[in-house]
Amino acid sequence: MKMWLIMEKGARIRFIGHLDLMRTMQRALRRSGLPVRYSNGFNPHMLLNAAAPLSLGMPGLREVIEVPVGGDIAPEAFQERLNEALPPDLRCRAVRALPDEHPAPMAMLRAAQYLIELDGDDPGAAVCMSALPGMLAVDVLPAVRKTKTGEKPCDVRPMIYSAEILGPRTICATLALCEAGTLKPDLFLTVLARRAGVEKPGAFITRMQLYAMQDGALTRLEEA
Repeated sequence: MKMWLIMEKGARIRFIGHLDLMRTMQRALRRSGLPVRYSNGFNPHMLLNAAAPLSLGMPGLREVIEVPVGGDIAPEAFQERLNEALPPDLRCRAVRALPDEHPAPMAMLRAAQYLIELDGDDPGAAVCMSALPGMLAVDVLPAVRKTKTGEKPCDVRPMIYSAEILGPRTICATLALCEAGTLKPDLFLTVLARRAGVEKPGAFITRMQLYAMQDGALTRLEEA
């Protein structure tokens, strides 16, 4: 059996990197005394599997981490004992028990939803907000993505599942996040600012939700 942990990484610890975050999770799981399974060999370690690392400086409200377990424990008890061992700004919001045969969260991940709050003091923010409907109306959005092998031109329009205005300076965008193609919110803003003809405004970005694809539609990863 394995547990999918739905974790919240708060704004106050957003500058803790992914590796440090995973080490924090390992220490908390050890302190909790939960029946976590370890790898075999001379140096056994916890087999934690995160759906997608968060960018440094970005909070995440519904992050998915997979933890194999070796005993029989109810998800509610697992959540309670883990939260007792976690720091205040790192919380387990839900736990789902799954069979070992269930695909890993990283393998199912297809997209993520972001809340993008533009800097209200930046004069380019209002111009970018006005340019969003026009950007979504076009069929092609050329951009340059940074990859492990260098910069590559691409069309990012198919990677934008949705983007809507929630307030005078707030955008909610659902963007591709998978091996086949990822559109980071920073590049989304770069493309939007270029179309608006302004410098990219500052923004505070929160990852709200992760998604899988089921029957041709996006489904919340934690429920897939």
